[in-house]
Amino acid sequence: MGINQPVSISQAYEICRHITAKHAKTFYLGSMLMAKPKRNAIWAIYAWCRRTDELVDGIQFQPTTFQTLADWESQLEATFTGNPTVAPDLALANTVKNYPLSIEPFKDMIAGMRMDLECDRYQSFEELYLYCYRVAGTVGLMSAAVMGFNTTDSTLIADSTEAAIALGIAMQLTNILRDIGEDAQRGRIYLPLDELAQFGYSEADLLNGVVDDRWIALMKFQIDRAREFYKKAEAGISFLCHDARWPVWASLILYRNILDVIERNNYQVFNERAFVSKPRKLLTLPWAWLRAQTS
Repeated sequence: MGINQPVSISQAYEICRHITAKHAKTFYLGSMLMAKPKRNAIWAIYAWCRRTDELVDGIQFQPTTFQTLADWESQLEATFTGNPTVAPDLALANTVKNYPLSIEPFKDMIAGMRMDLECDRYQSFEELYLYCYRVAGTVGLMSAAVMGFNTTDSTLIADSTEAAIALGIAMQLTNILRDIGEDAQRGRIYLPLDELAQFGYSEADLLNGVVDDRWIALMKFQIDRAREFYKKAEAGISFLCHDARWPVWASLILYRNILDVIERNNYQVFNERAFVSKPRKLLTLPWAWLRAQTS
């Protein structure tokens, strides 16, 4: 089975670039700092991840079912064996040929989408961590395979890989904190329920957008944990290939800055979306470059 609308590999990568630029502006800015082959590969991976996420969170003509995800996994397997059926998958198939990508993180992400179909609450952080690993930590694994390492020491590579997973989880926790209001409107609560109870804050409070001392204390706790994952991620950047360090530092700092914005907005995430302005993003790049030289 071949591509249903013939396109060249360069056209397929351009489609992936457009998807990334449209839906992940901060991530896209970081990717632009990579050498062209690597950024093409990162765009192909992101485009697949975005399309996977939209199966559950996007606007669909028909509701996504477990069978939908099973069919999507079959399409993934076809792509990994060199038989893509749509243009973005042609770019991913080419990326799989050029970089040591394993299919397992991709399948794990699909498993994360199944979790979204099964539940809209998480009782503990242990449960939420598994979800974050599947939908975002896996992206760290995929990206590390493209970026490469500057060492052959298996222990250091393992440490750097764990750091890449930590960065994905940190970013997902940031997304969760930024999107609390939007998720609540869809009846979803990602903050662990036992932690809401710990701070005396109820599901009803969250769904009603209550911002008070209890909420602020809860958010400070969540932000501190996200920052701990960013700290873990920093430790592994120095073992990446040199040409990957600047974009990774840029992505880390830019995304972590969203937490600063949430704080400046007085933890109001129900009616105000936290985002980093373009001028501030551009000012971040020299600092990220300096960290890349010294890490």
